[in-house]
Amino acid sequence: MSNILVCDDDKTIVDAMEIYLTQEGYAVYKAYDGEEAIRILKEEDIRLLIIDVMMPKLDGIHATLKIREYSSIPIIILSARSEDADKILGLNVGADDYVTKPFNPLELVARVKSALRRYTTLGSMSGEEEGNVYRTGSLVVNDDTKQVFVDDEEVRLTPIEFNILKFLVSNAGRVFSSEQIYENIWNEEAFGSDNIVAVHIRHIREKVEIDPKNPRYVKVVWGIGYKAEKM
Repeated sequence: MSNILVCDDDKTIVDAMEIYLTQEGYAVYKAYDGEEAIRILKEEDIRLLIIDVMMPKLDGIHATLKIREYSSIPIIILSARSEDADKILGLNVGADDYVTKPFNPLELVARVKSALRRYTTLGSMSGEEEGNVYRTGSLVVNDDTKQVFVDDEEVRLTPIEFNILKFLVSNAGRVFSSEQIYENIWNEEAFGSDNIVAVHIRHIREKVEIDPKNPRYVKVVWGIGYKAEKM
């Protein structure tokens, strides 16, 4: 059973999410502002966070920034706004996914399950996954230990970033569109995926490239998509 933390200043929404998540077998912890959420994360074994953007004391964006300083736990952002800019902002600060209010509770549960599957696959909860070691140049992606190294220095990635990089490096030299990357990583139909994938690619470059503006490993093939350079 996974512990899930739900954080929203609207207690009605928190209670409703608790009902649906509990029915799926999850243990639900509740918080009503970002500061309380961070405190619970440090005290309890939480496996996924659902957090609203607009809250008192510490909003969801700034809370996510603080959490990403020490944790790669999956984070799903809730927002009452549907504009792409708000979604991109959430992803930019380290969220793995977002859900726009008002939302279908069953969709939220499905996204929770998907995020937890990716987190488990990454190996944060289980060391029993078998895999391979993929490399291109001095970039090494170890799917056994779920680690990434550049010039023998370990680089810390979020679950989504790791899976995207592993997908590209294990297929080094091949070009994939944003839609192909999205469907392979998120395991759902790509709809408006360009910006989402672009944000994660940028984050990966910032972590694995010496000069992200002139990348050596993860490159854009203009008008087509992305690839890991084969070396």
